[in-house]
Amino acid sequence: MKKITVNRELCDGCLDCQRACESLHESSRITILEYDSSFYPIVCQQCEGQPCSQICPVDAMTNLDVDSEKCISCGLCSMVCPFGAITITPDTAEKCNRCADREEGPACVQACSKRAISIVDTDKIKLNKQQEYIAKLAGNSESKANKNSFVNVITAMGRSKKVLE
Repeated sequence: MKKITVNRELCDGCLDCQRACESLHESSRITILEYDSSFYPIVCQQCEGQPCSQICPVDAMTNLDVDSEKCISCGLCSMVCPFGAITITPDTAEKCNRCADREEGPACVQACSKRAISIVDTDKIKLNKQQEYIAKLAGNSESKANKNSFVNVITAMGRSKKVLE
């Protein structure tokens, strides 16, 4: 699965990503918030077991999108979203679908002049971590975790402050 991520060390809070998203959609589906002089993205993570789709009384929510024909804009999805990534407009709910309908990919990624926003493939990260773990079990001392890998960078600078190995 692919996810949008923001490197908070590179993000300067210019909000070009929000403007690019808003120019394509009714409202921006990515929000950058400042906290403690750093900038953090709020964007749909396309969760497994999606609480938003489970609570939707009209089955308008899917993993990647919202069926605007079905949506009654009740706001229940927004209340249960663990990331606060769903926007409620007068007509419908909106959440990031990684610009699935654009050949060029997500507008926010293209609009970011600092290249702070990127798409990561979580399946590839998982596979790399599994291979590193197997190499450690096999006694291959030359196999070291890449200290600049996405998971290590996010966890080292993120909320948990843990480095996953």
